[in-house]
Amino acid sequence: MSTTTPNVLCDLAAERERQDAKWGEQNHPDGTGVQFSGDCDHWTSITERNARRRTSEWAPILLEEVYEALAEIDPVMLRHELVQAAAVCVGWIEAIDRRVTKRA
Repeated sequence: MSTTTPNVLCDLAAERERQDAKWGEQNHPDGTGVQFSGDCDHWTSITERNARRRTSEWAPILLEEVYEALAEIDPVMLRHELVQAAAVCVGWIEAIDRRVTKRA
């Protein structure tokens, strides 16, 4: 775990508290399914191509993870994919923080 991960997770927890304070507990339907499979395949191919070329970027990586989650209908696998998407978000935030720290 990165030394900055706990700080990012604290920021995420604070945001979740703000969301709950504003909207209350939310229990929406998932809205996931095969309608997102094409988008999932598209972003997977882009991320794999970028990885082969060593030109990976955060946005396509996150979109791949998000569309993998959106295409999933099994609740256990959906949770797994959402954890992966959240982890990519944390990694991206940490990368931004490292860039900002280097500039300061």
